[in-house]
Amino acid sequence: MIDIQALLEVAVEATSIGREVFLTQAPGARTAKGDRDYATEVDYAVERKIRAFLAESTPSIGVLGEEEGGSGDRSQMQWALDPVDGTINFAQGIPLCGISLALVADRRPVVGVIDLPFLDTRYTAAAGEGAHRDGEPIRASGTSQLRDAMVSVGDYTVGRDAEPKNRVKLALTARLAREALRVRMFGSAALDLAWVADGKTDALIMLSNQPWDTAAGVVIAKEAGARVVDLDGSDHTLDSRATIAATPRIIDDILALIRDAHASPQSS
Repeated sequence: MIDIQALLEVAVEATSIGREVFLTQAPGARTAKGDRDYATEVDYAVERKIRAFLAESTPSIGVLGEEEGGSGDRSQMQWALDPVDGTINFAQGIPLCGISLALVADRRPVVGVIDLPFLDTRYTAAAGEGAHRDGEPIRASGTSQLRDAMVSVGDYTVGRDAEPKNRVKLALTARLAREALRVRMFGSAALDLAWVADGKTDALIMLSNQPWDTAAGVVIAKEAGARVVDLDGSDHTLDSRATIAATPRIIDDILALIRDAHASPQSS
């Protein structure tokens, strides 16, 4: 049996180490990662610092990091790390970015920490223990109608095969603009999920799923009472195709809009 609370404390300490780098080092040189995407020197510096700490603190647990790949047996427990979630925001001086670290067991996150250094805010959760912002309990909103909902959406796709994926996203955005209170694109999946958990927004629609981007936010949102599902409405796992989080009373409306966008002639 794993000691969830002890591992949550490890994750908090790890992100504190990363936060110091985040706040004291300039973005530095940019390393291209494909079409209109890059990592900064801080992405690599934070990941290496946190990896070193985790290797010493939890040597039996591997790490899957966005910049340097995976270590350890993925069928067992593994840390999932995004050292700078929202790199483009970070490099542009936009404070909507942070560190996302989760512990994954059996392909599902059981511990999550999202540290937003420029907002001086940290979100934490452990399975069965609730979700917290700076130590205070948080809950997802009670919004019951889509017309009253603030909905955030993931970034548009760049790179290979971007056009067909963006046709669906544009069709979805058009439907949200018609049905929801407001639509927002913040540029950080971790922040998107944390803000659903904190009731600042009511839903997130991210038509992709990378474990380092989403794992910490998924457990935080779930522990705060949000539903987090895949495209078909099934419970979200690391193998899901999409990451859809919402307050429970509007999740069906959100899924219906996504199905409608996929079926739209403009998206085919």
